[in-house]
Amino acid sequence: MSTDSTDPVRTVADLLREHRLGVLTTVAPDGTLVARPMALQEVEFDGDLWFFAERGSRKVAHVGAHPGVNVAVGSGATWVSLAGTAEVVDDVAKKRDLWSAGVEAWLPEGPDSPQSVLLRVHAESAEYWDAPGGRVATLLSFVKAKVTGDRLDGTNERVDL
Repeated sequence: MSTDSTDPVRTVADLLREHRLGVLTTVAPDGTLVARPMALQEVEFDGDLWFFAERGSRKVAHVGAHPGVNVAVGSGATWVSLAGTAEVVDDVAKKRDLWSAGVEAWLPEGPDSPQSVLLRVHAESAEYWDAPGGRVATLLSFVKAKVTGDRLDGTNERVDL
């Protein structure tokens, strides 16, 4: 995937565009890291990621006690890891705006339910790995690297957002 290296937010947004699921990692009260898959809400990335959650869930409790989180997304050729802070957002208008049939499968009472809340993750930094050409090209690059002793083709960058 080609990225615009002059604007780190745009680069990360481009890399995130095709991903619908992320792994949200929070810190439990005993200090252990807890990771779980979450559906990314379809919003143009501007430094924030949005997730629906149930008010009484452990992830919401974790965020309330320790807002530092990580979200990782990826596929065979592109991986993004975002570090930032999360907050619980209980805004009915925003919930209605982001609501979808997919969310309804998890929160059947709808966006007006007091049990549904949003988690807003404000990304402070991102690290990404992007191999040109997709999975097949990545495999060929791996074979080439093994034969020639050269490094894999691709980009690995850390950016402050």
